[in-house]
Amino acid sequence: MATTAEPTVYLEDLATDYKRERAKRVDAESTESSKKRQRTLFESFAPEKRAKLSPPKASSSTSCILRPPARGQKLNSIPFSLAAFKEALPDDETRSLLALECDVLGKSWFKVMGDELAKPYFITLKRKLYNLGVAGSLDPAPANIFPPPKLIYSWSDTPLGRVKVVILGQDPYILRGQAEGLSFSVPEGIPIPPSLKNIYKELKNEYPEFTQPTHGNLAKWASQGVLLLNAVLTVEANKSDSHAGIGWERFTERVMDVVNAYGGANLARQGEPAPGVGRGVVVMAWGSKAQLRVKNLDTTKHLVLKSVHPSPRSADAGFFGNGHFSKANEWLETRYGPGAGIDWCSL
Repeated sequence: MATTAEPTVYLEDLATDYKRERAKRVDAESTESSKKRQRTLFESFAPEKRAKLSPPKASSSTSCILRPPARGQKLNSIPFSLAAFKEALPDDETRSLLALECDVLGKSWFKVMGDELAKPYFITLKRKLYNLGVAGSLDPAPANIFPPPKLIYSWSDTPLGRVKVVILGQDPYILRGQAEGLSFSVPEGIPIPPSLKNIYKELKNEYPEFTQPTHGNLAKWASQGVLLLNAVLTVEANKSDSHAGIGWERFTERVMDVVNAYGGANLARQGEPAPGVGRGVVVMAWGSKAQLRVKNLDTTKHLVLKSVHPSPRSADAGFFGNGHFSKANEWLETRYGPGAGIDWCSL
């Protein structure tokens, strides 16, 4: 019986629908997994059997998926097929190690970063995390690694072509229940961390009409095109910087390279067509580690705003009074027209 081939995706905006459908599927499957632990493909093979698996031969049509886009290629013209990506991977172990990315990484990011996921350093990173219990989105989350696996790539729910602002943090919060894959954000019901309290304080300084919410969830910013990205995407409980140096910095530097090329690719002034390549975004790099991730940005195209981290240990040394929120909106409205700024007060 013939099967229908997975369609190739071109449009960046399909990422939104994909994420919505994935969320429904994950919720339904998570209910069942609470009764019986889901086994990953990697676990289903004994070591001696895994060794006998012969890697598939990648055809010319699939091997191209592991190469970066051509320089200057428009974002919405870049094809992507998840099935082709999986077929191009060398073996079943690699496919299993990348199962999380295949399930939860936003498609608009995946299609320009598939080659990065297949690089040896990233496979080594994923193997380290796997050994710590970080497996698939449906597997039980490890008790001492944050955020839960299914939330590691929450930042990628903001489609690449709609990014207006990037807020770069350092690494996730280290207390249970805080980290949710968005820099500085915590789920509703979790006490607001000190750094975020200072962000709210600066926001109040710039926008006196701002009323601090009773929660610390920044998802409404993300939905407006604010990419909330940490330089390191996982952390061990109660140990800041515990996953520094294991490969995440190289990965998020590539994320920023992609932003450099395509950030804001689907933004345009009213009545004008979207350019398909990045015309520029605002980047807020708070803290020295975050600032290392922006060293390759084209500062003639992007507005890069730097300051110390909003932590209570450093906020008084330059975070308070930096004016980043109002400067971002002034620049966005100059570049993309009236109304192009972020409604920072909407949380």
